[in-house]
Amino acid sequence: MDLSIIIPLYNEDESLTELHNWIEKVMQTHHFSYEIICIDDGSSDQSWNVITQLSAKNPNVKGIKFLRNFGKSQALHAGFAKAQGNVVITMDADLQDSPDEIPELYNLIINQKYDLVSGWKKKRYDSVVMKNLPSKLFNWAAQQTSGVKLHDFNCGLKAYKNIVIKNIEVSGEMHRYIPVLAKNAGFGNISEKVVQHQARKYGTSKFGMNRFINGFLDLITIWFLSKFGKRPMHLFGALGSVMFLIGFLFAFYLGIDKLFIHKTSRLITERPQFYIALTTMIIGTQLFIAGFLGEIILRTKSNEQRYKIAETID
Repeated sequence: MDLSIIIPLYNEDESLTELHNWIEKVMQTHHFSYEIICIDDGSSDQSWNVITQLSAKNPNVKGIKFLRNFGKSQALHAGFAKAQGNVVITMDADLQDSPDEIPELYNLIINQKYDLVSGWKKKRYDSVVMKNLPSKLFNWAAQQTSGVKLHDFNCGLKAYKNIVIKNIEVSGEMHRYIPVLAKNAGFGNISEKVVQHQARKYGTSKFGMNRFINGFLDLITIWFLSKFGKRPMHLFGALGSVMFLIGFLFAFYLGIDKLFIHKTSRLITERPQFYIALTTMIIGTQLFIAGFLGEIILRTKSNEQRYKIAETID
């Protein structure tokens, strides 16, 4: 199969038929073998009924319905697990991503041998204050922290080699950082392509300003996981050991000072330096224990499924 097109969606019943027809036209024009995998992330409208109707007309349309809203990352995870195409395309269901971009994205993966190509919405039709400026700040911070030089981490339109999506773990709200996850997994041949961004035709955006706050927090998380996710003791143990040593040496100095230098001075417990040293040792011990517990959790963590599927269409 040439292409797997993965479309996570939440309450997009108005746009689904138009999007499907547009994709189908592009596939037929370029003679691609393909599948469209729609993941209904707990929609409360008629989205699943529309997907069911489209699948009845077009056997290339497949669907996954979640019991409730689990988030875009979980939807992509489910789609990645199901995808069979040599090239996997992800796109949003709101018609802001153009299916006309798919053939060139496919060409970049197959002929230019990229592992991942991310869309770059250079010209946007979103609110400047509410979306464009925060997005630029977010992308700059993501570039500096991750080392992946992309202009638009948030763009939903991306193309992957199948082997890439089978070897990355998308959880929490990490869908923004799939290029970083791919790089950390060993897929370093990453590029971007300027893509057309269209104004939203139906409904309203499902994401607010809080996504940027969450995005920055996730950025810190992914930095930590990439550096110390497999060895938390290396960070917490090292910091804990250093802090404990500093506190211990400080307390040792206070003891020497009391016993041999200022024997008649006030008691050690009356000196604020003693409590600073004691607090430092306690914090150091806690950090060390945190690293130790992190190592234990890593070795005993369960692989419980992060989402529940109500129904599928194959």
